[in-house]
Amino acid sequence: MTTPWPDLPAEAAAHVLPLLEKGLHQDWSRPAGETDWSLLELLDHVTLGVTGYAGLLVARPADRYIALRTGNDPHAPAAERLESITIAATLLSHTVRATAPEVRAYHPWGASDRTGFAAMGAVEILVHAHDLTRTLGFDWTPPDHLAEQAVERLFPGAPAGHPPGLTLLWACGRVALPGVPRLPRGRWQWYGEVR
Repeated sequence: MTTPWPDLPAEAAAHVLPLLEKGLHQDWSRPAGETDWSLLELLDHVTLGVTGYAGLLVARPADRYIALRTGNDPHAPAAERLESITIAATLLSHTVRATAPEVRAYHPWGASDRTGFAAMGAVEILVHAHDLTRTLGFDWTPPDHLAEQAVERLFPGAPAGHPPGLTLLWACGRVALPGVPRLPRGRWQWYGEVR
């Protein structure tokens, strides 16, 4: 079943946050997977990115990123930072719902529309949840029904014939697929342009 585009970011957050809450008793100051951030910093990165996508749809710049900056109290615990992700995802979902289909806004990986920004928000949440769960010791892959839409919208050249959750992780340089080597870390990007 396809998730309506406006619901995709909020549904992604609703799916991953209960899982991440199971790790709240752990040390969130340690490095998150293969990223350059701690677990706490990665939560802040997701909040900033997802809120920024809503801001881009509102401001609609043609050639630059927006000046909006969000962040958490540097002393806020992980539970409060997870709450920030819920807020950011909800803001993006509402913004996507309120944005006309013909609206375009800048993104460095291609000017995009509301469906593109919904997919970008879902990718931020799902892929970084994978980074977080790996560090927290949970074996988790993004759910296929959420990952499939993001892959179809943002990664048109992704290899076919694999589960969408794994394909999304491959497209973001996290895993190899059977017969398809892992993309080099930092050498991947999505295609945001409207097709």
